[in-house]
Amino acid sequence: MSKSLRFLVRRRGHLVLAIAVLVTMFLMTEQLMFAQATPPPATATSDADLLDGFRHVEVASVSDAMEQLLGRKMYMTHQMRPIFPAKFAGFAVTVQLKKSEGEKDPAALKPMLEAIDTGAPNSVYVMVLEKGIDIAGIGGLMGTALHARDFSGAIIDGGVRDITQLQKLGFPVFALGIVPSTSVSHYRAERNIPVVCDGVPVQANDIIVADMDGVVVVPRANAQQVLALAQQLDYKEHSMYGTIEQLKSIEKAVAKFGRL
Repeated sequence: MSKSLRFLVRRRGHLVLAIAVLVTMFLMTEQLMFAQATPPPATATSDADLLDGFRHVEVASVSDAMEQLLGRKMYMTHQMRPIFPAKFAGFAVTVQLKKSEGEKDPAALKPMLEAIDTGAPNSVYVMVLEKGIDIAGIGGLMGTALHARDFSGAIIDGGVRDITQLQKLGFPVFALGIVPSTSVSHYRAERNIPVVCDGVPVQANDIIVADMDGVVVVPRANAQQVLALAQQLDYKEHSMYGTIEQLKSIEKAVAKFGRL
């Protein structure tokens, strides 16, 4: 073989090697981009796993997942706010207080208390007061009991009081307002029944997810499916932040990740 032919063969071999390296690098980059844009699948296999999953996703992602999967608005209004910054998830224990002005029966509110004393750890106390925006549904005594029994938090379609004690405990409460009033002699209570809390239907054992964006109710039967999609939405959104900063373009980031 002549020198010129050997040179051409060597040069062609180097070219093939270079192309192979470039192809390998391209494939590795594509795999990395796909991995960054795709979260690991949800692996919730128990109630504890389910709650842990919901505690680590944002309420906004859960709300989006509910709308995409079920076409339902399951978030409470902007009026439902926390008494201090909080994030939690748990299974609903429901309580309904119905108007009964001048109520003299000492057992009228007994179901309200029974719901606390029989509630399991990781429960969320969901209370609805009929025409109760200016009536405190819970205060320091009930909050202390809920905290002692390891409830995750409370959602009150009504008011809340004794804020100093609740803040001291670090027990999270979402409510429509802060008022000094009482429900005693004004209501009768029922527990573990379907309620409509701030416009959203809640069944006992539905999953309540709350953070600084608000409160979402996830029907227990749809929880696995909703969590899986919420994790994907959450992962993509968090991955997009760095891309937006790098590209200085939200349009390019949306095109890349396929979500807004």
